[in-house]
Amino acid sequence: MDARQESELVTRVKDFVFGLNNYTQMEDDQLKEVIRDRIELESLSCSFYIAIADKISVEEQVFSSIRGLGLLDSIIKDDNITEVMINGPDNIFVEKNGRLTKLDRVFESTQRLEDVIQRVVGKAGREVNQSNPIVDTRLPDGSRVNVVLPPIALCGPTMTIRKFSKDPMTIEKLISYKSITREIADKLHLLVRAKYNIFVCGGTGSGKTTFLNALSNYIPGDERVITIEDSAELQITSIANLVRLETRNANSSGSGEITIRDLIKSSLRMRPERIVVGEVRGGEALDMLQAMNTGHDGSLSTGHANSTKDMLSRLETMVLQGAPGLPLAAIKQQIASAVDIIIHLSRLRDKSRKTMEITEVLGMKDGEIELNPLYVFEEDENSTVEKVSGMLKRTDNPMRNTFKLRLAGIKEDI
Repeated sequence: MDARQESELVTRVKDFVFGLNNYTQMEDDQLKEVIRDRIELESLSCSFYIAIADKISVEEQVFSSIRGLGLLDSIIKDDNITEVMINGPDNIFVEKNGRLTKLDRVFESTQRLEDVIQRVVGKAGREVNQSNPIVDTRLPDGSRVNVVLPPIALCGPTMTIRKFSKDPMTIEKLISYKSITREIADKLHLLVRAKYNIFVCGGTGSGKTTFLNALSNYIPGDERVITIEDSAELQITSIANLVRLETRNANSSGSGEITIRDLIKSSLRMRPERIVVGEVRGGEALDMLQAMNTGHDGSLSTGHANSTKDMLSRLETMVLQGAPGLPLAAIKQQIASAVDIIIHLSRLRDKSRKTMEITEVLGMKDGEIELNPLYVFEEDENSTVEKVSGMLKRTDNPMRNTFKLRLAGIKEDI
């Protein structure tokens, strides 16, 4: 059975099921049995042979289109796909091994795609409609979802899914991917254990959340940790005393919104030992910095930036969004006092994700925040245009802020 024959069989079986008056009241097992029986009946009148594997595939497609997410289910099941981009019903792109390709499959109609979007959004207790056409949410497995509906999206309903691995990211995996070395992993372990405030920065798709997730699993298991995210995707498994908080969009009447700022303020009354903020994008940066400066050492967060210096500039801008009247000098001082370490990640020309720099924030000097690069990525002689080869190398700069290391009883230097 070829792809066209399979598609036609799926359509015929679906039409039969939709013609039943009671299919919406059936239990899942009962519906599957009806679909299975219909496939067997259809196979008797077919002029071509239908293998058992093909029958199973048709059954899954029909059931998924009725009770699941249809075409999206089969895409999500593919573990090799890391990102899904749906630009209207006819344009579906996926990322595999860092490369973008267009699928030759499409949704039956715009209405069918909108139905799938409503199911995805509804499962997370959110809503999306013409009055609220943009929403960030997640799938049950933690995968991040962004939805934009017409008339904002001119090409039709648009959905972008950043898939999450079924296994939580660990430092061991980062080492195996050659993003960092064992030596650097051990140093990061010491920094997390000693409660240094760490910011992970990088561009879109550079692996910030993945890296943050790996770092989070270095947090000692006996601490109380609060995670704050737009859509919950961190997979922290080593902490028993863990509270996960997630923002909420305003409802159709414009009320009920819960922002990251609200959650950070609330978390301070929950006796946290550490606060992990998935990503800071705006005025909540001020609340995050204040939390870091008021006894909540060991906090972790991420932000979009193209370099460690750029991350400082972005933080200044974000703080100004939350407190427009604050003097720039006071903002710089707040950042310099709060952030201890900045880790910069990048997605390179060969689509690989690398840790580019680990930098220490020293404080203020001549009105500017002073940085002390500890590790910097250097390409070696094996690098080509198509393939990047290199590693993080220790600079000659000694780490100067060792107070927290010594306070934690760690005599080793970074």
